[in-house]
Order: sequence, then structure tokens, then C-alpha cells
Amino acid sequence: MCGRYASYLPPEANRALFRATNPLVNIAPNWNVAPTQPAMVIRRHPETGERHLDVLRWGLIPHFIKDLKAARKPINARSETAATSGMFRGALASRRCLVPVDAFYEWRAMSDGKQPYAIARRDGAPLAMAGLWEGWRAPDGAIVRTFAILTTAANATMATLHERMPVILEPDDWTAWLEAEGNAAALMLPALDDVLHLWPVSRAVNSVRNNGAELLDRIDDPHAPPPSDAPGGENPA
Repeated sequence: MCGRYASYLPPEANRALFRATNPLVNIAPNWNVAPTQPAMVIRRHPETGERHLDVLRWGLIPHFIKDLKAARKPINARSETAATSGMFRGALASRRCLVPVDAFYEWRAMSDGKQPYAIARRDGAPLAMAGLWEGWRAPDGAIVRTFAILTTAANATMATLHERMPVILEPDDWTAWLEAEGNAAALMLPALDDVLHLWPVSRAVNSVRNNGAELLDRIDDPHAPPPSDAPGGENPA
């Protein structure tokens, strides 16, 4: 799954990377994006076909919802069932987006609590996560635009932390995803095992109140074996 991520690349850089054409959005860097918060997404304009970089709220509100307070607002959608789910199938068919992410977080259970890890591309490029978006009309006529991130089975890298992972699309697949071309299932696959790397980070990321570049700093891996010269470690002759 994906429940927290970092998005610090400036809007102008994301606009250039994804070749968006609309006016520049105004959003600050966020090293701890959490559900209900605004975040950047890339969408295809239905009339012009141009890519737009927009700011939407994380947590999907389907357009048919009547009672907003009682409605589920999922942050993730399972790729295996999205096409048959009343919550997601309309968006999968015609309202797809890309979610620019610089790194995301996942947690591993330990005896003293959950240890967070950061995950990013090995090549240093931003991640383009597959997303779905919706527009919900409030009683006053205002449109609330929201999104969710699609997930799939974990690859070998992510399986050390969790059984699920976000769907990560390579640049060659961006157009097909945004234009809803071909078989969506063929695009919603785990990333290849050599695409990502992960490292342990401070538990400060657990609190959404903490937000800064230091959240991505590597810490000593609590799961690593002791060095050979440490007490209890092997010290071969």
C-alpha cells in the first residue's frame, strides 16, 4: 500500500518532467504527505489532450456520493479489483492520473514497534505512481477534486516490508495510462526488482506534524546483523 510519501520536487520541475502545459500551480514541498492533504497530480485534459499539473486532495470521493461525512475516502485502490469496483471502475475507465512522488514510506513490524523505511528509485528519478481521480460536487456547487493511488502485489524489494506496493509507471507507459489506452491490467504490475531501493529512516516520520528533508536521512538499520568486531559478532581470524 502507500499511506505516506515525500513530494519535494518543485512544481516547475514536475511540469517540465511530465510535459504539462497549464499555468504553474502553487504548492510547497512536503516530505510527509498524508491522507486528506493536497498534492500534485498529472491529468489529461479531456478536450485538448494536453497534460495538466494540478493540485488535488488525497483520498478519493466518488462523484455519486451523497453524504460526504459518512463516505469512505480511500487513499489506495487495489489494481486487481478496480475495474469491477463501483468505487473505482468509472475513474479507471476515464479519469486516470499520475502522482509524482520523490520517495514513499513503508513500515516493518519490530518487537519495539514499527520501523519506517523510505523507498525511492535507484536511478534518482521521481516516481510516477498510477492514480485515479474524481470530481465531487458539493451542495454549494463547488467541485472537490480528489485522487487515490493504485496498488499491486509487492516485488521482491518491497516484499521485505509489505505484501503490497504502489503501481509505478515507467515513462514509456505514461501516455497509455493517461489516455486510457489498451489493457489497464497490463500496466498495473509490480515494478521490476531492480527499480527501487529502500533504507531505514527516523520514526519522526510517524507524526504528520514532522515535515522536513531530514525525514529521508538514513539511520542505522535496526535489522542489520552486528558488525564482525561488535560484541556477539563473528570475528574471523
